[in-house]
Amino acid sequence: MTAPAPVQVTVNGEPRDLAAGTTVEALVRDMGLEARGVAVAVDGEVVPKRRWGERTLAGGEHVEVLTIAQGG
Repeated sequence: MTAPAPVQVTVNGEPRDLAAGTTVEALVRDMGLEARGVAVAVDGEVVPKRRWGERTLAGGEHVEVLTIAQGG
């Protein structure tokens, strides 16, 4: 059995190939980020953190991963 073809999404304006079935949670983890202080929107719709583990990403979607920056 062959593995499903990767899907291409746009993450923060950059194309990125992901394994089919990748969740928002896995993407955030793969980016080396911790959930705290991170917000994610897919095609302009905010994905609540409680749904990150179930929200899979599909080819052609636009994902924005935003982090809170501390400053003074």
